[in-house]
Amino acid sequence: MSLADFLDFRLFFLAGLVFVPLERLFAARKDQPALRRHWKNDLVYVFANGLVIRLGLTGLMILALAGSPLLVPSGWQEAVQAQPLWLQAVEVLIIADLIFYFFHRLFHAVPALWRIHQIHHSIDEMDWLAAHRIHPLDQILTKGASLLPCFALGFSGWAIGLYAFAYHWHTLFLHANVRFGLGPLRWLLTSPDFHHWHHCREREAWDRNFGTQLALWDFVFGTAHLPQGRHAERFGIGEPVPESYPAQLLHPFRRQGSEAVPETG
Repeated sequence: MSLADFLDFRLFFLAGLVFVPLERLFAARKDQPALRRHWKNDLVYVFANGLVIRLGLTGLMILALAGSPLLVPSGWQEAVQAQPLWLQAVEVLIIADLIFYFFHRLFHAVPALWRIHQIHHSIDEMDWLAAHRIHPLDQILTKGASLLPCFALGFSGWAIGLYAFAYHWHTLFLHANVRFGLGPLRWLLTSPDFHHWHHCREREAWDRNFGTQLALWDFVFGTAHLPQGRHAERFGIGEPVPESYPAQLLHPFRRQGSEAVPETG
């Protein structure tokens, strides 16, 4: 086991200690079992995706660092690096999340990208473990697009690392089977209720709530959907998606019309 795999295991174990009790105490859907359908397949994603995503992102980051002197004046990078860490962290959040918002919309609008992204939307029971069910290409492309400009602009590794840390834990929280109100902050930050509507099968919620950490972008660009007094209940998509990890990795590259109907159980 590599050091990265060991750290992945410890992080997953810690996440379980946090979210399993939260989902029992503050369940949005109280009748949903902790060991729901497909939990074993989502567990495979936790560990199988890590190496592929790290390799892909590392390659992209190397390209960004190599090309940044040609694209970004050194004076800009020096000005960015001269800022205090807290300000860099806030700026990384704003830049990365805004880019992610538009790329997320792109993955819904372009058929070839949707076939990759629909693996994540095949989740039909929301919880913290299901957050890991995402095609590695999806993660490499969206995270790469979000973080490349931050590396190129010269933001410190600490600022980018803080964003990555917050992104990971917030993503698990957004998919968790919990219900927490954010009060007036709901217009700024994404909540589980806000993101659950993004996964909802109801027609009114399609192509809505693209923001990952900041709900602000959805309200600014007119894609927010957060009806008062109602909560998303039915999840998944109406298209056939295979249920095993290897088949899901290959699914985006199969000819349309050749997919097998998902297994049951």
